[in-house]
Amino acid sequence: MSRFIRLLADYDKASALATTCKAYRAGEDNDRLFWVEPETFNSIPGKPFAYWITESVRRALQTFPSFEQSDCVAEHGASTKDDFRFLRASWEVADSSNKWTPFAKGGSYAPFYADIPLCVNWSGDAEELEAALLHKYPYLGESANWVLHRECRYGHPGLTWSKRTKSALSMRVLPKGCVFSDKGSAAFVKSDSSIALLALLGLCSSRAFRVFIELQLAAADARAGGAANSYEVGVIQRTPLPQLDDTSRSQLAVLARRGWSLKRTLDTVQETSHAFIVPAAVRGRLGDYDPSSIEAELQQIQAEIDDIAFRLYGFSESDREIAARPLSMISEDGASEEPEEEDEDAVVPSDMQSATLSWTAGVAFGRFDWTLVTGQCKALPEPDPFDPLPAKSPGMLSNGARPFHAHAGVLVDDQGHPHDLARLVEEVLARVDVAVPEDVRRWLQREFFAFHLQRYSKSRRKAPIYWPLSTTSGSYTLWVYYPSLTSQTLYTAINDFVEPKLKQVGDDVTALRNKGSARTRDDEKQFESLQAFELELIELRDTLLKLAPTYKPNHDDGVQISAAPLWPLFRHKPWQKVLKDTWTKLEKGDYDWAHLAMNYWPERVREKCKTDKSLAIAHGLEDLYIEPEAAPKKTRGRKKTRGDE
Repeated sequence: MSRFIRLLADYDKASALATTCKAYRAGEDNDRLFWVEPETFNSIPGKPFAYWITESVRRALQTFPSFEQSDCVAEHGASTKDDFRFLRASWEVADSSNKWTPFAKGGSYAPFYADIPLCVNWSGDAEELEAALLHKYPYLGESANWVLHRECRYGHPGLTWSKRTKSALSMRVLPKGCVFSDKGSAAFVKSDSSIALLALLGLCSSRAFRVFIELQLAAADARAGGAANSYEVGVIQRTPLPQLDDTSRSQLAVLARRGWSLKRTLDTVQETSHAFIVPAAVRGRLGDYDPSSIEAELQQIQAEIDDIAFRLYGFSESDREIAARPLSMISEDGASEEPEEEDEDAVVPSDMQSATLSWTAGVAFGRFDWTLVTGQCKALPEPDPFDPLPAKSPGMLSNGARPFHAHAGVLVDDQGHPHDLARLVEEVLARVDVAVPEDVRRWLQREFFAFHLQRYSKSRRKAPIYWPLSTTSGSYTLWVYYPSLTSQTLYTAINDFVEPKLKQVGDDVTALRNKGSARTRDDEKQFESLQAFELELIELRDTLLKLAPTYKPNHDDGVQISAAPLWPLFRHKPWQKVLKDTWTKLEKGDYDWAHLAMNYWPERVREKCKTDKSLAIAHGLEDLYIEPEAAPKKTRGRKKTRGDE
């Protein structure tokens, strides 16, 4: 029998060690002290140094069938090897496009529910993606299936989780119609039964299940030196699952379904979510939204799930006490000292006023439906957890509905103009009975785009959809709405906004000039200011005129590529740098898969299509592609012997 001391949960380990040693010498009980026969480690998969677990936990490992021996399947998904080309944020894809499929790619700690903000180019069973992989890695042969994993149950309802993170394991619903990635693995039941899946979700969200997961991670930590937790498919497959009777299955399914619903309700105030309805400032008017009550109910649901799972696994009271303690340095809520890539998508808290102003701007652009707040229109009922993701969130204006303000895809920062964004925002606030801040125009000019860029960035993908195109000093800004962007948008900006403004300013300059010596000191200041403003407007007009003839955006290219030619007109320096670098790479030919590249450099792109099948597919020019001749197989000659010489 060997003695072990466990101090993982103690911050002051030196003091805890001294206290434990004192208790041991005095023959007193101490929950940090364990007596274990080392041979018992052999009964645990991976043989971790898990001295803290009890005999009943070890027995469960030997008694219950593993995940892969049950009616369940855990699978490792696809990798694009080029996310910038093959992934998009859901809001940058045109509603009419059938090229893009929702793509589960991990994410931050999110039990029961998490939105899926990304989509992947899986058109034609991922033919373009496969062609790109084969071009990049010719040693793959004739198929890239070891990267794409087409044998997986893509499109089926299931569960998904983040593979590598310092957070605890958090499985959540995977709706129908999704592809999943190598970083966001998935689990299924062979019958596709919603009840069975929800019951599995409940069980996998329990502390008991986590005990068996963390036992395996303890073995991995010993080998990897305590790196970030890697919830590999193999770890899930080896985890034991108890047999569920009808009552337990039903109870777990009901609890998991409610947990999913509550977590989704919290997401209905997030503007980029498929669940979004209205911002938090007015969400309470629709009922069923009280974050503190929701969090309390979620804790109760977790406790009930844990009780059921403890019983099913046969945990004793001492086992339950152990399960309540941290078995490793895993964070319960997803916090970690060194966030992994998958943790980047955690919702960034924002002040309520900024979120509300952002929504009102979206109403002005025709993106969101303000009548949900006033009760003139009702939000769609909550979907089934495994229903396919909608093309529009419940808070978005439905096709054919009357927008708050009709426009041609361009608004403007110009007081007195009928398409003035600040005035429209103030009108929306008044319509929904929310106090209008005094500095709306200032907020739109100085803070809105930085806030918007942050909120509309996911998984290292920056995809803002409201574009401020400004004069050099920012004295005049055109707001372009990306979903309405066409090859005529820049002409609209010139003809309907810049030219009329130039005429107005020119008339004012002429009137002051004609005053001559009668100009007052204030007139002189205004005269100088208007002249400088006129020059900036002329520069803006000339830049737009230069860009417009060749600017033919395509939403399949995504926001960053589409905005790149316009980089000189953005004043937000970090975003301008991103776009300038993107334009440089476009010029070099790094992104010749983009439709925009074909517009500007057609000869270069067409030539590349002859040798790169993925480019030919991207541009619909498969007839240009020339299949290379198969390399002749080398024949082995008979090895020479001394007698042959």
